[in-house]
Amino acid sequence: MSRHRVMSEDLKHEIARELGVYEKVSREGWGSVSSRDCGNMVTKAIEIANRNSARQPG
Repeated sequence: MSRHRVMSEDLKHEIARELGVYEKVSREGWGSVSSRDCGNMVTKAIEIANRNSARQPG
């Protein structure tokens, strides 16, 4: 099975900064982020995607 990159690394880092988990990611890697924080990141990414799609014409 192939793995698809859904979020760019830049977007993941931006969201991690916004949610206050970036320092942990930079020290310990993505595997150290809790399931709750990962879920919050996904929720935030969906909000961003919805905002961006609402701005597009048509």
